[in-house]
Amino acid sequence: MKHTVSVDRLQPGVFISLGELRWLDHPFLLNRFLLSSQEQIKVLRSLGLTTVEWDPERSTVRPLPETTTPAVEEVDFSSSVLDSMLDAKRERTQRVRVQREGLARCERLFEQEATGVGEILRDIGSRPLESYGRAKGAVGRMVGSLLDAESVAVHLVNMKVKEPGLAHHAMNVVVLSLLLGKAAKLGEEEMRWLGLGAMFHDLGKIDVPARVLRNAQRTAAEEQFYQAHVGYGIKHAATINELPVAVKNIIACHHERWDGKGFPNRLAAGKIPRLARVAAIANRYDNLCNPFDLRTARTPAEAVAFMFKQEGAHYDPELLQLFVKSIGVYPPGSFVALSDGSVGLVVENNSADLLHPLIMLHDPGVPRNEALLLDLRETEATIAAAISPAKLPVEVVEYLAPRGRVDYYIEGVR
Repeated sequence: MKHTVSVDRLQPGVFISLGELRWLDHPFLLNRFLLSSQEQIKVLRSLGLTTVEWDPERSTVRPLPETTTPAVEEVDFSSSVLDSMLDAKRERTQRVRVQREGLARCERLFEQEATGVGEILRDIGSRPLESYGRAKGAVGRMVGSLLDAESVAVHLVNMKVKEPGLAHHAMNVVVLSLLLGKAAKLGEEEMRWLGLGAMFHDLGKIDVPARVLRNAQRTAAEEQFYQAHVGYGIKHAATINELPVAVKNIIACHHERWDGKGFPNRLAAGKIPRLARVAAIANRYDNLCNPFDLRTARTPAEAVAFMFKQEGAHYDPELLQLFVKSIGVYPPGSFVALSDGSVGLVVENNSADLLHPLIMLHDPGVPRNEALLLDLRETEATIAAAISPAKLPVEVVEYLAPRGRVDYYIEGVR
């Protein structure tokens, strides 16, 4: 139920909503906020508003009684308060533009790298040395941006297609593995081995029929065929004589589990090579977020919770803790409810400040390509909870995440 109140009855501590007023038509940072000063009320009057919606649950005080006659004040349209708010809004608009351009740049870089990974995986059988050289170059670029960086920025990438195939899975596992490797303080050589192993981890799947890969209810024979992709991968890797043992071990062991119930060799705990333990976490997270059947996909927040609470015995506990700390409780791609009642999508976070990510807000009055990007460091709003997209209206989900995939690009921040 909506509650409306006269602007003349407002006072600091009342939580208001500007309703249908477009974000660009007022000087406030958000359309919903807690009033903090009389100057804000003056600005509301200057906008010609006579009533606004208010939220009793989010307010710290109630509106003034109707019998109260407020002092009539002349509104100065050129007052320093309004001018400073408008200046701040213009600066904020410019920052949003820069942030949007940054996300678009990351999408282009991801697409370029993913296309390259696809060509590497396609050609490795016929031109192994050339493909390996290209793989080392691609991994070297990503590792180079992370070395000596103070923190890592994780960007959500808006893919152009819903089902891009094994190359994009490989790219995601590279990105997520390097993110975790950075948190685990791996050295440069280990990071390069990790990136190469993550890129080649599913190399053997090119020999497994798509009907087997896509089947979530495999027969025993089909499951055996599926698990054979590890052996096929090692066979392909053997054609590259200079491939480091650490890289081969990632291919061989990325399905081994900490509790000894993985495959193909049922290795347990410390017997599993450490870099393979890293890649296993990245591989599982991406498979949960981006399964072949997107109807069964988990949101990033759900995937993190599921791995931590339901599958914790599968992974190196220290590395799993580091992964959660690296990607956050609300990783990019998570639908979230904010404390002001807004709904948004996490599109970027920084490992140095995971509690204040960049959020794309849903606002039906704003075209999606102009959607407001809210940096939680700049507002009092906080994330109240993660939301399952199944509980949101279809139009909200399509506005925030029209393609349903979760793909990441990472950059070192100095």
